[in-house]
Amino acid sequence: MKKSKIRVDPSLFAADFGCLAQEAKRIEQAGADGIHFDIMDGNFVPNLSLSARSLAAVNRATDLFLDVHIMVYHPFDYIETLVASGADCITFHIEATEDVEDTLNYIRKCNVKAGLAFCPGTSDSIIPKYLDKCDKILIMTVNPGFGGQSFMPECLEKVSFTRKLCDDLGIREGGVVAKEGEFLPPFEIQVDGGVDDKTAALCVEKGANSLVSGTYLFKGDNM
Repeated sequence: MKKSKIRVDPSLFAADFGCLAQEAKRIEQAGADGIHFDIMDGNFVPNLSLSARSLAAVNRATDLFLDVHIMVYHPFDYIETLVASGADCITFHIEATEDVEDTLNYIRKCNVKAGLAFCPGTSDSIIPKYLDKCDKILIMTVNPGFGGQSFMPECLEKVSFTRKLCDDLGIREGGVVAKEGEFLPPFEIQVDGGVDDKTAALCVEKGANSLVSGTYLFKGDNM
């Protein structure tokens, strides 16, 4: 099978918040596939970051895909505002709500992609239950809430576990026939946290096809 392209979305959390429009253009000019946009509530994680208003400003500045990762409790309450502000995908944490399926369904009902994120300490045994209800599984390889943390290699087992599930179910990049006449959509296995030129290769080797990188890309001489 032809090897698929690996998606790379720089995380705006590592950018200069004082000039988000310019940073969005910088990401665009670097050839990124999209922009990873973190929103935190100060409760689910002990930090605050960008807002829906910031997302709307970035949306006006670029045509890139806006991949919104919300680290908040009660994620359902954020969906309509984020969609109106330009989100193309909304990923929330399985640890943040008991209404996981309803939240996934509502995001898709709003005609944007739905992702489900897993913290390092969360068991991968829950993934199979939701694999057919979302467009993306996001594996965190750091504890969420702060940039510049060291990559946690033990989290790679979640990546390989998810890749095996997708392969067993016939879910691959680009869509394949699962049953006669039935095509499944592309599915993302995304890794976020401590991704650089070395750890990226480990993620891809384990089966990731989508990478988020913040500090490494923004601090480098050439994004």
